[in-house]
Amino acid sequence: MTSASLPTVRESYLSGLAIAIVGAVLFSAKAIVAKLIYRYQVDAVTLIAFRMMFSLPFFAVIAFWQSRSAPALDKGMLFKIMLLGLLGYYLSSFLDFLGLQYISAGLERLILFLTPSFVLLISLVFLKKKISPLEWLALSTAYAGTVLVFVHDVRLGGSNVMLGGGFVLGSAVSYAVYLLLSGELVRKVGAMRLVAYAMCVSSVACIAQFFLLRPVSLLVQPQAVYGLSLLNAVLCTVLPVFLTMIAVARIGAPTASQAGMIGPVSTLFLGYAVLGEPVTGIQLAGTALVLAGIYLLSRKKT
Repeated sequence: MTSASLPTVRESYLSGLAIAIVGAVLFSAKAIVAKLIYRYQVDAVTLIAFRMMFSLPFFAVIAFWQSRSAPALDKGMLFKIMLLGLLGYYLSSFLDFLGLQYISAGLERLILFLTPSFVLLISLVFLKKKISPLEWLALSTAYAGTVLVFVHDVRLGGSNVMLGGGFVLGSAVSYAVYLLLSGELVRKVGAMRLVAYAMCVSSVACIAQFFLLRPVSLLVQPQAVYGLSLLNAVLCTVLPVFLTMIAVARIGAPTASQAGMIGPVSTLFLGYAVLGEPVTGIQLAGTALVLAGIYLLSRKKT
């Protein structure tokens, strides 16, 4: 590699890191939108169904456009994409909401912060990928920040804490597998095409779940629910999903997942701005640690 090409590689890495951060912030904003929707007495299954109903047309159009300009995929590749779609959003979300029935939201968020650790561990054990000391340091720093931010929300209690924690742990593992599978397939299929196909599968699964578990009458909701669901679909689902996949293609799944740890912390400030929730000194200190972890990632040699 010539010296003239080094700045281009560096700029590509930093732009990928920035894309991953923006995607994580937008994706985490779904919690704020969900709180606004919950004010209208909408349950989780209905909320997810509306989110994916509004998202599906975007993914379907992109999938159709991509299918016209790309070679056909064999059955084996289509099966992997279907598996990716079911793991990436449907299964991880379903397990997450199952767990929330038994444990506090603070404990749920804390368990989900283990996702980057699972990505690194699976990469190390099964994919035989080398994890640099800088990556471990960046992960540790950012993880310490997220723990500090949400540790005061953790409440242990109830007879089903282990059951609920197990569901959420399964959610974190399934999403880690999704990130790693996407990292392997994106080079063969292409970022846009892979996301469109996988999210079409996820959308159909979430919508089917609604019609299996809820009456059709729940489709009739106040107008505000439709507006917020559209916002949830476009800004908090479609856009961040594509941004995350593009980031995975540029910087890899482990680095993208670590950069995504800034997302939950960003909800602190969104909650303050939109919902009027307070921001404490402990939360600010945790934010500083997460930003330090992101900075360490930016110093990674490429």
